[in-house]
Amino acid sequence: MTTVLTDELDPRLLEHRRELTGYCYRMLGSAFDADDAVQETMVRAWRGLSDFEGRSALRSWLYRIATNVCLDQLSGRQRRALPMDLSGSPWQPVEASLAARRPGTAWVEPVLDRQVVAEDADPAEQAVQRESIRLAFVSALQHLPPRQRAVLLLREVLRWRADEVAQLLDTTVASVNSALQRARATMAEVGGEAETEPLDDVHRALLDRYVDAFERYDVESLVALLHEDATQHMPPLEMWLRGRADIGTWMLGPGAKCRGSRVLPTLANGAPAFAQYRPRAGGGHEPWALHVLEVRAGRVAHISSFLDLDNELFRRLGLPVEPPA
Repeated sequence: MTTVLTDELDPRLLEHRRELTGYCYRMLGSAFDADDAVQETMVRAWRGLSDFEGRSALRSWLYRIATNVCLDQLSGRQRRALPMDLSGSPWQPVEASLAARRPGTAWVEPVLDRQVVAEDADPAEQAVQRESIRLAFVSALQHLPPRQRAVLLLREVLRWRADEVAQLLDTTVASVNSALQRARATMAEVGGEAETEPLDDVHRALLDRYVDAFERYDVESLVALLHEDATQHMPPLEMWLRGRADIGTWMLGPGAKCRGSRVLPTLANGAPAFAQYRPRAGGGHEPWALHVLEVRAGRVAHISSFLDLDNELFRRLGLPVEPPA
């Protein structure tokens, strides 16, 4: 892929970078792949801008390019997933579960809200953008064939008309409506509509208590903030846990090296999250995991812990490589 420096691009193209990143992330299930797709979109648009001549709206033209880039990337590729999607039963919290690992390309990956949620959008639109990057929704999208995925996103997230989508995909309105109907049925079947609650003051206070307990490694206080049947998984490991008792046992067993960690609160996938920096052998702290929390009814219902085992996750998400002072 040809690299074009940002300062070489027409400002009209850069205005759409963030929303295109959000669209490509939902299509591809990876913030890293989304960045590559948007870069390729910008390259193609930069090359063709002189011939564009306003034949259609610039935004629609960019989405057409981005969709084609994503469809090319998805051709012949296996769907990304989360550990709970692949294994019907939770693992026991023993050291052996650390051995089962898949490459990063197998998993749905996280994205920071600031990468894809428009800061200048009205609150209602921001809520839609956050809801559509929830991990449960993005994971469910991966069950759809690529063109159905594009139709669902364009029609129900971006609110495009059926004739606009048909024009973008070079197909008919009837075909778009049929694809949307099939996509909705699949999403309902695989559980793409997870229960979510807005991030209000109550949830912020819960996150503060969670972060405090984690940094003190007070496991008893931490698991008290979880639902009794809370779940946790840790890509790229295949293992996942169910029940706060097993999560607590894991933290005091295989996860005990996390004692003494520092954390940085943030927002990821439309949910409260925190970056964890684990004590490093020889002193200091190293990037270790991004934890994304699902909160329901005043307690944590699920924890997605994305481990930075290859020292790439924090760097590519733009997270600090050192904990805050």
